[in-house]
Amino acid sequence: MAEDITQEEWQDLIANDSKAVILDVRTEEEVEDGFIPDMLNIDIRKGQGFLDEVEKLDKSKNYYVYCRSGARSAQACTLMNQMGFETTYNLIGGFMNWDGETAE
Repeated sequence: MAEDITQEEWQDLIANDSKAVILDVRTEEEVEDGFIPDMLNIDIRKGQGFLDEVEKLDKSKNYYVYCRSGARSAQACTLMNQMGFETTYNLIGGFMNWDGETAE
């Protein structure tokens, strides 16, 4: 099931989740402007390429998905749920509203 969560919920959940995977679905250019540490980047705009890469992931993990504003990540969560991923979280507001830790 996909669930929209706030930045505070995101940080609280990840801190206590041993099965957490952070998934950044933005483009490589966007990632170069900064990202949430320890993320995996698979660009949703690659279409079938995105689906092929996601299919290789461990479906038993919990995925914390973000993009720039929250729209593409919501779409990614829906696609992942259709592919059999049980737990996906969408970051409301995306990276542009993120004020937690970042890396470059």
